[in-house]
Amino acid sequence: MYYIGVDIGGTNISAGAVSESGELLFKKSVKTGKERDYEDILKDIIALVNEIKNEGSDGAKSIGLGCPGSCNKNTGTVEFSGNLNWHNVPLAADVQRAAELPAFLENDANAAAYGEFVSGAAKGLNSAVIITLGTGVGAGIIIDKKVFCGENFAGGEIGHNVISVDGPPCTCGRSGCFEVFSSATGLIRMTDEIMQKNPNSAMHSITEEMGKISARTAFIAAKQGDEAGKKVVDDYIKYLACGIANVINTFQPDCLCIGGGVCNEGDYLLVPLRELVAREIYTRNSAKNTEIFTCKLGNDAGIIGAALANV
Repeated sequence: MYYIGVDIGGTNISAGAVSESGELLFKKSVKTGKERDYEDILKDIIALVNEIKNEGSDGAKSIGLGCPGSCNKNTGTVEFSGNLNWHNVPLAADVQRAAELPAFLENDANAAAYGEFVSGAAKGLNSAVIITLGTGVGAGIIIDKKVFCGENFAGGEIGHNVISVDGPPCTCGRSGCFEVFSSATGLIRMTDEIMQKNPNSAMHSITEEMGKISARTAFIAAKQGDEAGKKVVDDYIKYLACGIANVINTFQPDCLCIGGGVCNEGDYLLVPLRELVAREIYTRNSAKNTEIFTCKLGNDAGIIGAALANV
């Protein structure tokens, strides 16, 4: 017996078979194509679920769906997802009808947090906040070993806390959100802005070589000693530290884990980030402060957490 988990991201939709103990047995993925209509994306989700069902030998017990946005767990409805432009779509019911298995809905960041809690960096702890730095900034909050989702199932949307009132507009309708600065999308935007002001920056040749500006561009340039690249990286870490300090001051979790491609920068990101956060948290003189780790499960966390969140 196994459980199917589906992680619906802004770039990819991934699905996999997960054991009761939290082991990912196998997985598959397709591109999201987030500009498409709900019905077209739904067809791909159902096709992935059916592929997992057909390959599993012992039979699937249920389907867990991790989706960005405000997800009503009671009704299985995605009430709002800015990154997908979905409004009140009955995702769980649609998948359950097509796949003929019980289907449950969870916010994607909550699902990833639960995955790290079950099998990853937060395993064995009492409380944790897991922040995912991807197309947007998602967060999942574990308090007393349970996912906190708020009365309206939209709790934990720290990506839409404002850290700069007059900052750039966000997909949620506000301006200067944490997500605007600390997502991979935000990092690319900041890189592009600094490149336009610095035509001699190494970031231009790096971009030509890579074919496009990416979340890695500024980090690569900074490591080569490029001043414009260093400016982007320093600003990015400054905003990331501000948002993380806000979260720690609010929840004081045992640990805070960050995930996403930018975490591949390792200590080049983590060392200055931890130093900045240590200066900004309210409990800076405490003997026991929140530890900051990178997530262990990578993109698999969302699949594992979605599969097991309602088991």
